[in-house]
Amino acid sequence: MTAQLIDGKAIAEQVRQQVQEDVAAMVSAGKPKPGLATVLVGENPASQVYVSMKQKACAQAGVESFGHKLPETATQEEVEKLVSELNADERINGILVQLPLPAGLDEERVLNTISIEKDVDGFHPLNIGRLAQKGRDPLYVPCTPYGCIYLLEQVGVKIEGANAVVLGRSNIVGMPAALLLVRRNATVTICHSRTQDLPGVVRGADILIAAIGRAQMVRGDWIKPGAAIIDVGINRIEDPSHPKGSRLVGDVHFDEAKEVADWITPVPGGVGPMTIAMLLRNTVRAAKLAG
Repeated sequence: MTAQLIDGKAIAEQVRQQVQEDVAAMVSAGKPKPGLATVLVGENPASQVYVSMKQKACAQAGVESFGHKLPETATQEEVEKLVSELNADERINGILVQLPLPAGLDEERVLNTISIEKDVDGFHPLNIGRLAQKGRDPLYVPCTPYGCIYLLEQVGVKIEGANAVVLGRSNIVGMPAALLLVRRNATVTICHSRTQDLPGVVRGADILIAAIGRAQMVRGDWIKPGAAIIDVGINRIEDPSHPKGSRLVGDVHFDEAKEVADWITPVPGGVGPMTIAMLLRNTVRAAKLAG
């Protein structure tokens, strides 16, 4: 039986619609629109695209967008000074520093500078620390892992008691995703480049979150029948049959895995749209917490 597709585009659109309604309600109650500041340092083309997409999404949802660009030559002090100024700006509820920063800049120091109340990306060490501790709640959860769990919950995948495997241990996706699964009472295994018998470990997964950054690494015979697969990977591979000569694929071999799994996200159109949707949701939450 072919797996059911988890339509990230449709679910993200529902989240964005709710954000739009929340913003409209705030404005009609006489409150200011939520504000999101983006900080882009340097000329990284991918980062420029991501920031542009976030600003466009803000406009559609009725969220005020404040774009700030610094040159590749910006110093650590200049970046931190800008972030400190945004912390003090009452119009701004969320601050997003687009990563990666140019070489020579200390990302950890910059993220530490963001006020925890405005850390809508969820990367402040205090927010991550709270996520890792039982009985404590972060103000905000990192957007991509948040989106992964939201997709599972929206289609009715049972997380409690499930064996979950997270493939990849990055600070941005893998580690926070594992912590979110633990919070929902899954039994979690985190895999990486030194995991022994990786296919065997993945075969035990009722839920697989793949975020390793290697095109089609997870094959169909790695998948447990009936599993739910969340594929975070976005990789470009050559494909002469495609009009552009290439196409995007995930970390999971989709055509093989869909014949074994019960649920699977497509690439593109799965996790990707959720990241910006959850960023908007976090920004509205920040505005509500600010009163």
